[in-house]
Amino acid sequence: MIGYLKGTITHIFENACFIDVNGVGYRAIVSGSTLGNLTIGKETMLYTYMSVSENDITLYGFLTQDEYELFLLLITVNGIGPKLAVNALGAVTPDQMRLAISQSNMSVLTKLPGIGKKTANRLVLELKDKVGTPGDSDVMAVTVEDATAPQGMAAEALAALQSLGYSEQEALPVIQKQAAACDSVESLIKAALRSLGSGR
Repeated sequence: MIGYLKGTITHIFENACFIDVNGVGYRAIVSGSTLGNLTIGKETMLYTYMSVSENDITLYGFLTQDEYELFLLLITVNGIGPKLAVNALGAVTPDQMRLAISQSNMSVLTKLPGIGKKTANRLVLELKDKVGTPGDSDVMAVTVEDATAPQGMAAEALAALQSLGYSEQEALPVIQKQAAACDSVESLIKAALRSLGSGR
């Protein structure tokens, strides 16, 4: 198993990146938080997890050991595979995830991508005593809304789309999907509008 990769980021995609290690390019699926901190041309180390199935071999990459270790915990829960775990980690920080699980905060957990009430209950039941409790007072003060609310560019784009008549429920998933490929609020709004328009 590959424990980590250290090399140069050569390409960044919607939910993945290419990292060149001594002339060999590896494709790694990454969370939204890791994706947002990658820079093309920069030497980077990614902690990795290799998922092997009958028809596929997928590499998942994490910029921090904290996110990597929480990912490993999440996939021990019945019903949570690597794809679901990495998507959930892209919606909140590791400390916010730990806080929600340790406090049995179903309001936060059920807002995570792909996490329904049953899966949220399993998360709490199986991980509550394993995740620990964040010690940062700023994290402890996070509200339910703060933990899952869009930030920065995404928040501005959401406000603009809502002013055009789109609901948060239909606009936010599109914004989150398009955000990694956009470098400004304007380009994000345009990309989201194209996607929303094609779906209507």
